[in-house]
Amino acid sequence: MPLEFFPLNPSGKPFKHPGAMVTPYPDLRHFTTRDYGNRVGVYRILDGLARHGLTATFAINAVLLDRVGPLLGEIASAGHEIAAHGLSTDAIAWGGINPQQEQANIAATRQMFAAAGLNPRTWLSPARSQSFATPDLIRQAGFDVCLDWEADSVPVPIRTEHGGLSCVPLMNELDDRKLLIDQRQSETDWATQIAEARRLMVAEGAASGAQVLSFTLTPYVTGLPFRIAAMDKVLGGLADDPAVLVAGAARVADLFGDDCG
Repeated sequence: MPLEFFPLNPSGKPFKHPGAMVTPYPDLRHFTTRDYGNRVGVYRILDGLARHGLTATFAINAVLLDRVGPLLGEIASAGHEIAAHGLSTDAIAWGGINPQQEQANIAATRQMFAAAGLNPRTWLSPARSQSFATPDLIRQAGFDVCLDWEADSVPVPIRTEHGGLSCVPLMNELDDRKLLIDQRQSETDWATQIAEARRLMVAEGAASGAQVLSFTLTPYVTGLPFRIAAMDKVLGGLADDPAVLVAGAARVADLFGDDCG
């Protein structure tokens, strides 16, 4: 669950974050739609997770931390994992970013989480975009789990200059915003795709071992009232399957261990 802050006047460098403002400044229509997710939609998702007894990972932009204190309390008290999602949607890493600037962004993110009394292990880059230095920099800052890559169906351990990093896959192809907004699929199709992925991966797991089925629930997308029934179907399918363990990213990384086998 990404909790994101979208500035009204994004720099757009090196590219606009998916979900960033669309029309000329001030794009209040899209800004308030995104804000609705953090004010209303996220609570519907929290309620859905509670109904089915599930926990998840909430990846939060650091600039939101001092704006959503009660929400942080709700997330933590329900046993969900809190992960760092960079500074904001306008602090995107890429191959041409100044390394000192990226390091400063990551350090500021860590400091803001510490000021909120939080010490997350898991990192999700804004827009899931990295530079060549990102793994070393986030590991140096104390993060040992990363959600940016999906090169495998199990966590992939990588070496950095500052220690090991577990790359827990997050499936872009099951992302709610991509399927429901960009590809304009129906909520029924989206729920069916996740159920089919669960069915096949459980079947494969019986022969080859556990895999990671991961997907995104974006508050301003899935949290809309007409999508809650589809979300409940997805969550209910996970909760009712005895072959499925639902856990946050850090616990997943720990369960697979260093060899991720």
